Amino acid sequence: MTDTAGFEFLDYAVEDAMAVVTIRRPQALNALNQDLLMELATVADVITQDPEVRVAIFTGEGRAFVAGADIAQIAEVQDVFAAREFSLLGQSVLGEIAALPVPTIAAINGFALGGGLELALACDLRVASKTAKLGLPEVGLGIIPGYGGTQRLPRLIGRGRALDLIFTGRHVPAEEALSLGLLNRVGEDALETAKELARVILKNGPVALALAKESVGRGEDLDLQEALEVEADLFGLACATQDMREGTQAFLAKRSPQFRGE
Repeated sequence: MTDTAGFEFLDYAVEDAMAVVTIRRPQALNALNQDLLMELATVADVITQDPEVRVAIFTGEGRAFVAGADIAQIAEVQDVFAAREFSLLGQSVLGEIAALPVPTIAAINGFALGGGLELALACDLRVASKTAKLGLPEVGLGIIPGYGGTQRLPRLIGRGRALDLIFTGRHVPAEEALSLGLLNRVGEDALETAKELARVILKNGPVALALAKESVGRGEDLDLQEALEVEADLFGLACATQDMREGTQAFLAKRSPQFRGE
């Protein structure tokens, strides 16, 4: 099923429980302007409400994933308050993507810089083509990452490594990004690599996937004991599902489970 109605800068397609969101503003290397951000917010709502979707993949058209926020729009910001609102808008939209109830994968097919890397950081997993370049070059413009980069990157790869990338603004090749823990996979084709990863994920129980994502997310900002209590609560919920019964019975019967998301 494909539905691109109402989107100027996005393609949205669902096939075999996989939603693929393709950002298509190639003349601007898919830079995030405000209209595109609002479309991403809309597509996050679509994914949340679409019962067919069990994994969502975000990618870009052309030679960039997303080359950054729209510099022309940033240059028009005249005061501190307007700049703060600009940042909060991007943070809010990427927060909606981060909060999606299904596993999300960024398929980084080229440049993922600035706001583009911040979009990728809002996804659960990141895969890239071998020629991809990633970075947060904002300091070279006299600004800082404003769509979550200064917060999500240190949580992912550690403070020192994150500050290295932020302070230098350098473009990191895919293999180095993999070694830093910034990427989960590198392949010849980012989208195909993401789809292969999605197919592995889709073999598992959809309720369990959602609860596992919730457990990790809620536990990140808690001390260990509180986080373990969250895990125990969600483990209890998982064990009350039909999927749990199907999964355990299939294992004992040495057959593949047929999960229904119930």
